[in-house]
Amino acid sequence: MAQRRLLTDEERHVLLGVPADPDGLVRYYTFTRSDRNLLLTRRGKTNQLGFAVQLALLRHPGTTLFYIGGSVAALVAWLATQLEIPRTAFETYQRRPQTMTDHAQILATALGLRLPNRGDFASMIDAAALAAWGTDSGTMIVKGVIAALRARKIILPTTGVIERVAIAGRARARKHTADALVQGLSPDQISQLDPLLIVDCDLGMTPFGWLKDMPTSPKPDNIRGLIERLRMVRRFAISPDVARQVHEDRFRQLVREGRITDAHQVARYATHRRRAMIVAVLIDLESRLIDGVLDMSDKLIGGMFARARKSKERHYVASTRDVGRLMHLFSATIEALATAHESGRDGFSVVDETVGWTKLQRVRSEVRAFAEFTEEDPLIRASDRYATLRKFAPEIIEALAFKTARSDSPLLAAIRLLKDLNETGQRHIPADAPMPFRKEWAKLVQGGDRPNRRLYETAVFATLRGKLQSGDVWVERSSNYRRFDSYLIAPDAVPPIATELGLPATADIWIAARGRDLDQRLKRFARRLARGDLEGVEWRDDRLHISPVKALTPPAADTLASEITALLPYARITEILHEVNRQTGFAAAFTNLRTGEHCDNENALLAAILADATNLGLTRMAAASQGVTRDQLIWVADAYIRPETYKAALGRIIDAHHRLPVAALWGAGTTSSSDGQFFRSGKRGETAGDINARYGADPGLGFYTHVSDQHAPYNVRVMSATSHEAPYVLDGLLHHGTSLKIDTHYVDTGGATDHVFALCAMLGIRFCPRLRDFPDRKLASIEPVTAYKNLQPLLGRRIRTDVIREHWSDIVRLVASLKAGAVAPSTMLKKLAAYQRQNQLDLALQEIGRIERSLFMLDWLESSDLRRRCHAGLNKSEQRHVLAQIICTFRQGRIAERGFEAQQFRASGLNLVIAAIVYWNSTYMADAIIHLRATGATVPDELLAHTSPLSWEHIGFSGDFLWERAAKAASGSRRPLNLGSRRMTA
Repeated sequence: MAQRRLLTDEERHVLLGVPADPDGLVRYYTFTRSDRNLLLTRRGKTNQLGFAVQLALLRHPGTTLFYIGGSVAALVAWLATQLEIPRTAFETYQRRPQTMTDHAQILATALGLRLPNRGDFASMIDAAALAAWGTDSGTMIVKGVIAALRARKIILPTTGVIERVAIAGRARARKHTADALVQGLSPDQISQLDPLLIVDCDLGMTPFGWLKDMPTSPKPDNIRGLIERLRMVRRFAISPDVARQVHEDRFRQLVREGRITDAHQVARYATHRRRAMIVAVLIDLESRLIDGVLDMSDKLIGGMFARARKSKERHYVASTRDVGRLMHLFSATIEALATAHESGRDGFSVVDETVGWTKLQRVRSEVRAFAEFTEEDPLIRASDRYATLRKFAPEIIEALAFKTARSDSPLLAAIRLLKDLNETGQRHIPADAPMPFRKEWAKLVQGGDRPNRRLYETAVFATLRGKLQSGDVWVERSSNYRRFDSYLIAPDAVPPIATELGLPATADIWIAARGRDLDQRLKRFARRLARGDLEGVEWRDDRLHISPVKALTPPAADTLASEITALLPYARITEILHEVNRQTGFAAAFTNLRTGEHCDNENALLAAILADATNLGLTRMAAASQGVTRDQLIWVADAYIRPETYKAALGRIIDAHHRLPVAALWGAGTTSSSDGQFFRSGKRGETAGDINARYGADPGLGFYTHVSDQHAPYNVRVMSATSHEAPYVLDGLLHHGTSLKIDTHYVDTGGATDHVFALCAMLGIRFCPRLRDFPDRKLASIEPVTAYKNLQPLLGRRIRTDVIREHWSDIVRLVASLKAGAVAPSTMLKKLAAYQRQNQLDLALQEIGRIERSLFMLDWLESSDLRRRCHAGLNKSEQRHVLAQIICTFRQGRIAERGFEAQQFRASGLNLVIAAIVYWNSTYMADAIIHLRATGATVPDELLAHTSPLSWEHIGFSGDFLWERAAKAASGSRRPLNLGSRRMTA
C-alpha cells in the first residue's frame, strides 16, 4: 500500500532538505572559528569533511546524515570548497558507517542534542495537533512539529516519520473540532440532525439538500423560499457561539465541505464528523439566508425606484413634441407681453390678439400637468409596484429583527407599526404614525385625508434599505448587514498597526505636517502658473487647460516588439498551461478540501481552470477534450477549486514571473494599475445582471482587475455593472497574496474618490488617478482661501480640520482594520457612501481625502512625467482586457452564472490563464532577446521597456483540447524559437 504523503517534493525540500542555492548555503553553512576548531579535532581530510557535513546537517535542517532524505551534493561541494578539501573525500567517508555513527553521536553530545525515541511520538503528535487546530496545510503542520522538536533539542527523524506524525496530528485536530461543535448541544438538538439526511417526500429531496439549494434570482417567491428555509434552520436553535469553540479556519472548512457534499455522502461519514458538519452548515446557513433575503429585497426595492426613474424619463422623451409646442406658445406669450409693455397697451389685449386667450385656456391643464410631472418624486411611481412589495415585505419584517443604536428609532417604530397592521389586518395608517424618512416624502404621504398606505410602506422600506446599506440598521447573525463598528478590530489592537504605518497619535501632528506641505505647494504652484513654466498646463479664458499626454513609444520599439513576437514559438493553450505548471508548480496550490492533498489529475485540473477562463463550462469542456471526462471535471471542480486555491495558485505564477530577469525590463513590480471590464450576461430579465447605460441595453457584470507594471494580473474581483469602481481599488492592493510590494497605483476617473485618496495615503500607497474632469475639480486648503489670491478661482471650500480632529481615532481604527484584513475595503467604502445624510466619520475621511487629492493634483499639474507614467500604467490594464476578450469567447463572452461565487470562479480562471500566458510569453521573449543579440542586432533595454508579454497571435485557443498530448509536449525540453516565416492557424 502506498504511503500517504502530506507534502509535495518542493515543500519537503524547503522544510527538510539542503538548499542548493548559493545564498542558502552561505546563510546556513558558513562555519565560525569555533566550528573550524571542532573540525580540526578529527584526523585526516576525509574525516574532517564528513564531520563537517554532519555538523552542517545538525544545524540545518536539524537531522543526521542517516535521516536526510534528499541529496547533499551541493552541501558537500560548498563545504569542500570552504575547507579546501577534495569533494571526492566524502565518497570514502560514506563507505564507513561506523565512523559516521560515532561522529553523529559526538556532535549530538557537543550540541546538546539527542535522537528521538518512542516516548517522543506522543508529544510530536500533540505539537502536530496544535499546529493543525486552524489549518490543514501540510507545510504549517510540519513546521509545528519541527519547531517542537528543535525546542526540545531532539534530532529530526526521517521525513516519512514527520509526515506520519503530522497526519496523525491533523486527524486529532479534526476530531477535536468536531467534538467541540457538538458537545454543547442538547440530546434533543442532536436527535434532529441525522433526519436532515433522509429524503422528505414533500420536498422531493433531503432537507439538508433543500436548505443548501438557495435560489439566487431576486424574486418575491424566492425571498419567501429563503425565509421558509430560515425558519427551518432556526427550529434547531443552535447558538452561533458554538462556532467560537473552534478555530475560524477549521469552521469555514467544515462549512465549505458541507456545502459541496451530497447528503448521502455526509451520511456515510463517522458520527462525530457527520454531526459536526451539519451543525457548521446550519450555523452558516442562518447567516447566508439572512443575507440572501436582504440582498434580494435590496435589489427589488432598488429596482422599483430605478423603474420609476426610467418610466419618468420615457414619459418625458415621449412628450418632447408637446413640450416644444407649449414652449413655443409660452415664448409667444412673453413676446406679446413685452410688446404691450413697450407700447403702453393693455397686456391682456395684446396676448389675446397675437396668441389667443382661448388657446391659452385650452392648454392650461396640460401645462399644469407638465409642471407637476417635472417635480414628481420617484416615490410616486415606485409605489405603483406596491403589489410586488407586498409579496415579500410582510414576510421580511416578520422573520427578521432589525436593530439600531437608538432604542427610540423612528424607523424601528414604523416597522413595528407595519408589523402590527399586518397581524391585525388593519388597512389604514394612523395619523400619528412615525415618519422616519425625508420631509418631502412625509408631505406626499400625508397629502390626503389620511396617510397613504402605499406611499408610507414604500417609503419605509426604501429608507430601511438605505440604513441597512450604511450599517445604521443591522440584523443579528447577518454577515453583510452588521453594525458598522462590528467590522473593525478592537481599539487595543490599533496602536501597533498605526505605528507600523507611521500614523501619528494625534490629528494635530498630522494636520500640522500636511498643512505645511500643502501651503508651500499651493504657493509654489501659484508662482509657476503665473510665470507660465508648467509644461502642458496654462490658465486661459478663466479656465485651467491641460494638454493631452503624447505617446512616447518610439517607432523603433514597435518594430522591435514585432520582431520579438514573430520569434515566439507556436503553442496551444493546453500546452502552455502544462509548461507553466512545470515551471511554477501553481497546480500544487489546488488542495483537496477534505484531505488537504494535492490533485493527482493534472489534466482534469487544468481543464477545469480553462473551462472557467474560456466561459465554456465543465460539460462543454469535457465534450471538447481528449484525456478528461465530465465526471473527472466535476469532481476536481468540487474538491479542489475554491477562491482561496485560485488565489494561492495565481500568487505562485505572479511571484515566479516577478523573479524572471526579463520582467524587470517592464518595471520593478512596485507600481500597478486597475480597471473594470464589462461582460454581458447570458440571461435576460430579473435573473440577469444589472444594466449600465454606458455599455448599452444589455445586463451584465464587471471584472475589476489589478495589473502590475510587469504586466502581471495579480488580483481580480467581480463587481456589479452599476457599481462605482472606487470601492474595489483597495481590495486588490491589500492582501493580494503575492510578493509584490505595490507603493504606487494608477486608476482611471471611475476609480477615484476622496475616500480612496485618504485611505491610500494613510496605508502608505501613492494613489494616482487619471482624472478626466480635472479642470472642474477644486483644490483645497487648510489656510484661509484669501492666502492664495492668485488661485482663488481654483480653490474650493476650506478644509474642516475640526472634524478630522474629532474623529481621528475612528479613522485610524478604520485604517488599521483594513491593514489587518479584518474587513474588505469595498465593504466599508460602500457603507460610508450609503449614508443618506453625511456621517461624521465619512465627512472626516473625505476632508483628509481632499487634502491628499489636492497634493496629488499639484503633483499632476507640475509633472508631465507623472501624467505620462499614469497613462502608460493604465495602458497595461487595457492590453490585459484585449487578451481577456480573446480568451473568454464561448457563449459570445456572456457570463450565464447568476451566483457571485460562480461568477468569481469565471473571473479567477480567466485571470490565472492570462497570468500563465504572461509568464510563458516572458520566458520565450527572454530567449528571443538572447537570439537577436547573438545575431548582432541592437536590442537596448530602453526599447524593450515598451514591449509587452500579452501577445496572443502565436497561441491556439480553439479546436479540441488534447490534454494527454499537451502533457507529453510539456515534459520535453524548451521549444525552439520560430525562426521560419510560416504562421500557425489556430
